[in-house]
Amino acid sequence: MPALLPEGRNSAGDGGKKVTYALVTCSGISNTGKLTTQAALMLMQRRPGQYVWMHAKQSTATLNEEIGDSEEVIVIDGCGDCCAKKKLSASRLAPHHHIIATELGIEKNGMADVQFDEIEKVVRAVMNKGGHPE
Repeated sequence: MPALLPEGRNSAGDGGKKVTYALVTCSGISNTGKLTTQAALMLMQRRPGQYVWMHAKQSTATLNEEIGDSEEVIVIDGCGDCCAKKKLSASRLAPHHHIIATELGIEKNGMADVQFDEIEKVVRAVMNKGGHPE
Protein backbone atom coordinates (compact mmCIF):
# COMPACT_ATOMS: atom_id res chain seq x y z
CA MET A 1 0.00 0.00 0.00
CA PRO A 2 1.34 3.49 -0.80
CA ALA A 3 2.42 5.74 2.07
CA LEU A 4 -0.18 7.94 3.70
CA LEU A 5 0.08 11.66 4.15
CA PRO A 6 -0.97 13.06 7.55
CA GLU A 7 -4.43 13.97 6.27
CA GLY A 8 -5.07 10.33 5.39
CA ARG A 9 -4.60 10.95 1.68
CA ASN A 10 -2.88 8.46 -0.54
CA SER A 11 0.49 9.70 -1.83
CA ALA A 12 0.20 7.77 -5.10
CA GLY A 13 -1.05 10.82 -7.01
CA ASP A 14 -4.71 9.88 -6.87
CA GLY A 15 -5.96 13.44 -6.56
CA GLY A 16 -6.36 13.36 -2.79
CA LYS A 17 -8.61 10.30 -2.51
CA LYS A 18 -8.97 9.37 1.15
CA VAL A 19 -7.94 5.95 2.31
CA THR A 20 -10.86 3.96 3.71
CA TYR A 21 -10.43 1.82 6.78
CA ALA A 22 -12.85 -0.95 7.71
CA LEU A 23 -13.35 -1.23 11.46
CA VAL A 24 -14.57 -4.58 12.77
CA THR A 25 -15.48 -4.53 16.46
CA CYS A 26 -16.51 -7.26 18.87
CA SER A 27 -19.27 -5.01 20.28
CA GLY A 28 -19.83 -7.36 23.20
CA ILE A 29 -21.96 -6.63 26.26
CA SER A 30 -19.09 -6.09 28.72
CA ASN A 31 -17.58 -2.67 29.27
CA THR A 32 -14.70 -3.45 26.92
CA GLY A 33 -17.07 -4.77 24.26
CA LYS A 34 -19.20 -1.62 24.45
CA LEU A 35 -15.98 0.39 24.35
CA THR A 36 -15.12 -1.03 20.91
CA THR A 37 -18.44 0.22 19.52
CA GLN A 38 -18.04 3.66 21.06
CA ALA A 39 -14.49 3.99 19.74
CA ALA A 40 -15.64 3.08 16.21
CA LEU A 41 -18.44 5.64 16.36
CA MET A 42 -16.03 8.33 17.56
CA LEU A 43 -13.59 7.56 14.74
CA MET A 44 -16.35 7.88 12.16
CA GLN A 45 -17.39 11.20 13.71
CA ARG A 46 -13.84 12.58 13.73
CA ARG A 47 -12.98 11.50 10.20
CA PRO A 48 -16.23 11.29 8.19
CA GLY A 49 -15.99 9.09 5.12
CA GLN A 50 -12.66 7.59 6.13
CA TYR A 51 -14.01 4.69 8.19
CA VAL A 52 -16.67 2.08 7.64
CA TRP A 53 -17.75 0.12 10.70
CA MET A 54 -19.32 -3.25 11.29
CA HIS A 55 -19.67 -5.43 14.36
CA ALA A 56 -18.59 -9.04 14.42
CA LYS A 57 -22.14 -10.26 15.09
CA GLN A 58 -22.90 -9.92 11.39
CA SER A 59 -22.74 -12.89 9.04
CA THR A 60 -19.46 -13.63 7.30
CA ALA A 61 -21.08 -12.80 3.96
CA THR A 62 -22.19 -9.41 5.26
CA LEU A 63 -18.72 -8.70 6.67
CA ASN A 64 -17.12 -9.51 3.32
CA GLU A 65 -19.60 -7.29 1.51
CA GLU A 66 -19.31 -4.35 3.89
CA ILE A 67 -15.52 -4.42 4.01
CA GLY A 68 -15.70 -4.12 0.24
CA ASP A 69 -13.06 -1.81 -1.19
CA SER A 70 -11.58 -0.70 2.12
CA GLU A 71 -7.84 -0.44 1.85
CA GLU A 72 -7.11 -1.63 5.37
CA VAL A 73 -9.02 -3.68 7.92
CA ILE A 74 -8.62 -2.82 11.60
CA VAL A 75 -10.06 -5.20 14.20
CA ILE A 76 -10.87 -3.80 17.64
CA ASP A 77 -11.49 -6.46 20.28
CA GLY A 78 -12.42 -5.70 23.86
CA CYS A 79 -10.49 -8.53 25.47
CA GLY A 80 -8.28 -11.52 24.83
CA ASP A 81 -11.21 -13.64 23.66
CA CYS A 82 -10.71 -11.86 20.30
CA CYS A 83 -14.27 -12.47 19.09
CA ALA A 84 -14.02 -9.98 16.22
CA LYS A 85 -10.73 -11.38 14.93
CA LYS A 86 -12.12 -14.93 15.08
CA LYS A 87 -15.19 -13.88 13.12
CA LEU A 88 -13.05 -12.14 10.53
CA SER A 89 -10.87 -15.26 10.23
CA ALA A 90 -14.03 -17.29 9.61
CA SER A 91 -14.63 -14.94 6.67
CA ARG A 92 -11.18 -15.89 5.38
CA LEU A 93 -9.95 -12.33 5.93
CA ALA A 94 -6.97 -11.20 7.95
CA PRO A 95 -6.80 -7.77 9.55
CA HIS A 96 -4.01 -5.36 8.76
CA HIS A 97 -4.10 -4.25 12.40
CA HIS A 98 -5.52 -5.81 15.57
CA ILE A 99 -6.13 -3.80 18.72
CA ILE A 100 -7.22 -5.34 22.02
CA ALA A 101 -8.57 -2.90 24.61
CA THR A 102 -7.34 -4.87 27.62
CA GLU A 103 -3.81 -4.84 26.17
CA LEU A 104 -4.00 -1.04 26.24
CA GLY A 105 -4.41 -1.20 30.02
CA ILE A 106 -8.21 -1.04 30.09
CA GLU A 107 -9.74 -3.36 32.67
CA LYS A 108 -12.61 -5.64 31.72
CA ASN A 109 -15.19 -4.91 34.41
CA GLY A 110 -18.35 -6.74 33.45
CA MET A 111 -21.12 -4.23 32.99
CA ALA A 112 -19.19 -1.14 34.19
CA ASP A 113 -19.75 2.12 32.36
CA VAL A 114 -17.27 2.99 29.63
CA GLN A 115 -15.10 5.98 30.49
CA PHE A 116 -14.26 8.75 28.02
CA ASP A 117 -10.51 8.36 28.60
CA GLU A 118 -10.82 4.67 27.67
CA ILE A 119 -12.54 5.57 24.40
CA GLU A 120 -9.77 8.08 23.68
CA LYS A 121 -7.09 5.49 24.37
CA VAL A 122 -8.60 3.08 21.83
CA VAL A 123 -9.22 5.85 19.28
CA ARG A 124 -5.58 6.98 19.53
CA ALA A 125 -4.38 3.39 19.12
CA VAL A 126 -6.48 2.97 15.96
CA MET A 127 -5.37 6.28 14.50
CA ASN A 128 -1.72 5.47 15.16
CA LYS A 129 -2.06 2.03 13.55
CA GLY A 130 -4.02 3.44 10.62
CA GLY A 131 -1.21 5.75 9.57
CA HIS A 132 -2.57 9.11 10.62
CA PRO A 133 -1.51 10.05 14.17
CA GLU A 134 -3.27 13.03 15.68
